[in-house]
Amino acid sequence: MSKDIGHFIGGKRVAGQSGRFGEVFNPTTGEAAGRVAFASKAEMDAAVANSLEAFPAWAATSPVQRARVMFRYKELIEQNMDALARMISDEHGKVLSDAKGSVQRGLEVVEFACGIPHFMKGDFSEGVSRGIDMYSLRQPLGVVAGITPFNFPAMVPMWMYAVAIACGNTFILKPSEKDPSCPMRLAELMLEAGAPAGVLNCVNGDKEAVDAILDDPRIQAVSFVGSTPIARHIYATAAARGKRVQAMGGAKNHMIVMPDADLDQAVDALMGAGYGSAGERCMAVSVAVPVGDKTAAALVERLTPRVRALKVGPSTAPESEMGPLVTRQHLDKVRGYVEIGVKEGAELVVDGRDLSLQGYESGYFMGGCLFDRVTPGMRIYAEEIFGPVLSVVRAKNFEEALRLPSDHEFGNGVAVFTRDGDTAREFASRVQVGMVGVNVPIPVPLAFHSFGGWKNSAYGDTNQYGTEGVKFYTKIKTVTSRWPTGLRSGAEFAMPILK
Repeated sequence: MSKDIGHFIGGKRVAGQSGRFGEVFNPTTGEAAGRVAFASKAEMDAAVANSLEAFPAWAATSPVQRARVMFRYKELIEQNMDALARMISDEHGKVLSDAKGSVQRGLEVVEFACGIPHFMKGDFSEGVSRGIDMYSLRQPLGVVAGITPFNFPAMVPMWMYAVAIACGNTFILKPSEKDPSCPMRLAELMLEAGAPAGVLNCVNGDKEAVDAILDDPRIQAVSFVGSTPIARHIYATAAARGKRVQAMGGAKNHMIVMPDADLDQAVDALMGAGYGSAGERCMAVSVAVPVGDKTAAALVERLTPRVRALKVGPSTAPESEMGPLVTRQHLDKVRGYVEIGVKEGAELVVDGRDLSLQGYESGYFMGGCLFDRVTPGMRIYAEEIFGPVLSVVRAKNFEEALRLPSDHEFGNGVAVFTRDGDTAREFASRVQVGMVGVNVPIPVPLAFHSFGGWKNSAYGDTNQYGTEGVKFYTKIKTVTSRWPTGLRSGAEFAMPILK
């Protein structure tokens, strides 16, 4: 049964007023599941006004009370975990276990936000001069906004708004129009947890809604996760308007396999990191770099039957290891990249383009693809495919393997698989990438650290969540105070010097 999805503004669901909609599909069946409203500038203005109205009271709420809201929110998400995961699977296509895991990784940031009274503490210096004390305060920015991608409709929004709201800001979420149901439900749960109406508004839309966020002077900061061209545009546009910006872009994550690596462990890691979520992850491993021809031959020999045996099926089937891609258009794009790789001369060892599932012929399915003998000059190496396509780039030695991720335009994540501590330490120290895994294929930091890549994978000076997130969503105020002591020294016209 199709449904219309509007917006969540001022503590309630409201229908869209613009008359513009986008279709929401079930990728497993290929059928339209409903429509999502696209907000007009006027609707976004109303949401910002509502958030602005809610801000003073929420900012004045003690950090302890805000933390208690986060504790209740954590409990509600845990209670609704299965339903949230099902919403993600139905609209995105990732298998239920992966959907549930992504909600859990978002929940970890909510857990971090429960400790906000500690992270909002300032510094105090007593007696910096005669009768003078100095202290700093962390205060919220005001209304802030997040623009989030289709591949993590729960995790990435929680990475942003959990910390922002705990710090005392009010938040406007503009989720992906491809899978809007879970973000809407998350906004409802925030209200149920005790956050006042307007603290978290969820406004669906397309470019018009994004432009309204970038242009509105009442919005103090923007956080974004998506493709590099849009991240670059978001950063340049919002920063030019005086906003704080953190904009995370694309990736081409490498996994270096040294000759001494445990090959069975490396193959397991490549299967999960390369084909999990159909490769639709910004931290997916899309390039395997075996060092030496012997290592490469052994790695490809072990990978090939595993990729061919990949269990592709409906997103809600317990036995499925990989579900469909998110849309028909994206499926066609990924298939097109495989064709490009063939034309460029790469060796297509496993071709999953023509996979068809009985009973789901209209679903957006393809099997895993594996390329060997890919070279850095090829488009399938240079560009982000965002699909179940793994490229093997053979390196002669450690130095060549180190240069590949370091010289690539993207610098999100990288991994090295080795038994040698010296090799691992040198690699982690020298590689020019923001997040590094040692025998860990998807090194997404836990909530008490922070997430962020380098080079064209990130724009802005602060990372997502953790203490970096607290810094991003707060501003420092420093107070210098002196109380009358009965001593007067008269007017001083020189630059004040504390004594």
